[in-house]
Amino acid sequence: MNFFRGVMGGQTAGPQPTGAETIQKLCDRVASSTLLEDRRDAVRALKSLSKKYRMEVGTQAMDHLINILQTDRSDSEILGYALDTLYNIICNDEEEEQDESEDETAQKQADDLGAKFTEAFIQEPEHTTLLLTMLEEFDFHVRWPAVKLLTALLRNQCVQLQSIILVSPMGVSRLMDLLADSREVIRNDGLLLLQQLTKGNAAIQKIVAFENAFERLLDIITEEGSSDGGIVVEDCLLLLRNLLKNNSSNQNFFKEGSFIQRMRPWFEVGDDNSGWSAQKVTNLHLMLQLVRVMVSPVNSPGATASCQKSMYQCGLLQQLCTILMATGVPADILTETINTVSEVIRGSQVNQDYFASVNAPSNPPRPAIVVLLMSMVNERQPFVLRCAVLYCFQCFLYKNQKGQGEIVATLLPSTIDANSISAGQLLCGGLFSADSLSNWCASVALAHALQDNLTQKEQLLRVQLATSLGKPPVSLLQQCTNILSQGDKISRRGSKVQTRVGLLMLLCTWINNCPIAVTHFLHNQENVPFLTAQISENLGEDERLVQGLCALLLGICIYYNDNSLENYTKEKLKQLIEKRIGKENFVEKLGFVTKHELYSRAAQKPQPVFPAPDQMLFDHEFTKLVKELEGVITKAVHKSSEDEKKEEEVKKTLEQHDNIVTQYKELIREQDAKIQELKEQVSSMTTQTEQMQATMAQQLSQIQQHKDQYNLLKLKLGKENASQGANTLGDGSHVNGMQTEEPAQLREEVEELRSQHALLQTQLCEKDAMIDSLRSEGSQPTEGATGGPENLELLKELELLRSQVQSQAAEISQLKTDNESPLRGAETESTSAAPSGDSSLDATKTAELETRLAAQTSEMERLKEEVQVLTEGRAQLEQQAASATSSAAILQTEMAKLEADLLESKKEQDDLLMLLADQDQKIQNLKKRLKDFGETVDDEDELDTRDQTDEDDEDED
Repeated sequence: MNFFRGVMGGQTAGPQPTGAETIQKLCDRVASSTLLEDRRDAVRALKSLSKKYRMEVGTQAMDHLINILQTDRSDSEILGYALDTLYNIICNDEEEEQDESEDETAQKQADDLGAKFTEAFIQEPEHTTLLLTMLEEFDFHVRWPAVKLLTALLRNQCVQLQSIILVSPMGVSRLMDLLADSREVIRNDGLLLLQQLTKGNAAIQKIVAFENAFERLLDIITEEGSSDGGIVVEDCLLLLRNLLKNNSSNQNFFKEGSFIQRMRPWFEVGDDNSGWSAQKVTNLHLMLQLVRVMVSPVNSPGATASCQKSMYQCGLLQQLCTILMATGVPADILTETINTVSEVIRGSQVNQDYFASVNAPSNPPRPAIVVLLMSMVNERQPFVLRCAVLYCFQCFLYKNQKGQGEIVATLLPSTIDANSISAGQLLCGGLFSADSLSNWCASVALAHALQDNLTQKEQLLRVQLATSLGKPPVSLLQQCTNILSQGDKISRRGSKVQTRVGLLMLLCTWINNCPIAVTHFLHNQENVPFLTAQISENLGEDERLVQGLCALLLGICIYYNDNSLENYTKEKLKQLIEKRIGKENFVEKLGFVTKHELYSRAAQKPQPVFPAPDQMLFDHEFTKLVKELEGVITKAVHKSSEDEKKEEEVKKTLEQHDNIVTQYKELIREQDAKIQELKEQVSSMTTQTEQMQATMAQQLSQIQQHKDQYNLLKLKLGKENASQGANTLGDGSHVNGMQTEEPAQLREEVEELRSQHALLQTQLCEKDAMIDSLRSEGSQPTEGATGGPENLELLKELELLRSQVQSQAAEISQLKTDNESPLRGAETESTSAAPSGDSSLDATKTAELETRLAAQTSEMERLKEEVQVLTEGRAQLEQQAASATSSAAILQTEMAKLEADLLESKKEQDDLLMLLADQDQKIQNLKKRLKDFGETVDDEDELDTRDQTDEDDEDED
């Protein structure tokens, strides 16, 4: 312990060891000591020396400190000391106060030292993985130093460390857990760590976003007070910007997660906007930048349009417009708000219409566009604010023909209101102002009102301006050329160039692709001589840009000339160029425009961003126009009159052939439509046929089912008839109740009844003989004569029985057994003179016979009726089957007819295709002739024809 007292505490006698020697002894102590307390004291001593002797500690102790992290995981105190020591030797923050002259050199040395130690630490990926595991420790003295150390490593070697963390299992997830730490110090430093981690790495940005980073960050911003919050809100916004900027996947995830709606409360400002703190300005500036990231013009059009729609629906655009029209808003926030509103409405018709309806809170109310234009043409306003207003106006008119029409309408005589200030009046005022920057801004703004809109270009030709009292009004076009030709009267040379460039851009945009405007421009006899004079002069570097734009304007007059003015036809203008300028010199002056440095800068992005007002020369949309026209103007100037005549003839021929091809295309389309219709009919008829066949199959199946049921019923009826016949002969209690449907069975029963009838006839004959004998006996007086009356009664009953038997002879065969006994009894009793009481028994049996015969007769009639009903049902089913078969035959006939029509249509189409091929061959020959003349031929029609032919071949297949 005396050693540590010498290092940490009091002074000892003798020479003091140097810092390197002390650090070496401490490192030996850390490596060799077996007691944890000794190692802990040694590491604590290294920590205290690490800032002053950064080089020595980093060189000698780094390996020992890393070993402590690996072996002494159980002691949080020694881990904290080791992590703090590593942080001190890797971090580049210089806390010592130094002279200003030494700051730069010391900082450079510190940066080099930190990068060196960082590279040594991350050389082994296991060291970074070990550090990530330290983040799982909840102990404050371990987790916080680990977060700071990782942040310092990322600052020094970001790309290498990102690669290690990306492949480390659960590496990003462990870092995301820092945002949920209840200790604000660790959470805030975790934000700084994630800021460094997500810089320029799309893969890590996606992982962090899908670890629910958006939800957590927005919650922290809300908890900290949104725009009124402190530095923590700023850190959250910076991290959000890292996650969203140039990352389409995260932008889509942010939009789909409805997080855009949660941005709206950020921009709720009160009526009293005085006294904004610097932190609030910073926070709101970052919030506006986040909105711009979501709707940036560099994003895909579909994603931008979707975000613009969401911002309008959730009220975010309305809230931004409120800030735009509020009072007391700081200038830089107002400028960034204008830029943000610009990109939210750019290319979105709904948002542009809403912005056009916004009014400023003035008396009387004025449209927001008018108020902004007043700032743009006011030279006392800040330069960046005027650029922002110009960008807003450009975005309002971008792909907005309705808005373009409204702006141009404010310049027309029929719509001018003398009592109010309109956008057109402000633009004209800026166009003819003495301030060159106002001239340029108004020229560019008016050019955007005419961009790709032929109707408004022609309407603007009607605008008349009153120059001075007593003089007739002149057109706006003429006034622009007058100012252009009188540019030398402007005092400052730089301003003169800026004004003339703006006017030339306006004129080029105006007459481009508008032959009527070209005619109006050429109608002024002074314009062409002025342009040729400007181009032919040998001027300085600044004026060469004006010469190039004059060449572009003259080239547009040639290319879009309809030859309506005899003195300025295409041929005469080209001759004029050749005589006074020279074709090569003209093309050289024209090419200088695209070679200008400011042209390249303006072509990069739509927003006009310039470091100084004198560098504000080119507009983004105009650079596209120059790129489009430079080549065609060069070709137009070099063409001879004969080439133009030949080109005109070839164009006319091509137009004629194009008309023929168009007619054939229309005819082929009609044939295709007809074929398609026939195919649909065939498909419909086929479907109907299949349905009919299915119906027939179903009916046949039902008929077969009825047949099977009929056969089963017949078998069952036969069995039940046999059993019922036995029961009837046995006790006579009931008759057969089953239905019979088979005629053969009935015929058998009739034969059986006939045989029984014959037997009964024989028995009746015998009984007749017996009756005769009884009558003869009754006529002789004997001792038994007393029984005479009874015998007479019996004879009457027998006569009645005989008549009944004869009437029902065909149906009493089953009662044969019952009839024999009474007849035999009657015969015996008649011979023996039986008592009269036996005659009543015969009457009862006769009544039973009658009842049974009547029941059986009714049952047989019912069975016959059921047989008739089944026979009629079977006939109906057979008739339906025949009808279905007939319908199928009709459908097959119609299908055959449609197939014949289809073959005939295909034959006609083949003939048309042959004619079209002949026409294509002629077109190819004419195009070949054009190519021989050096013309560039567009093969679009040829490709269309071939595509159409290929489609027809596919249809035939």
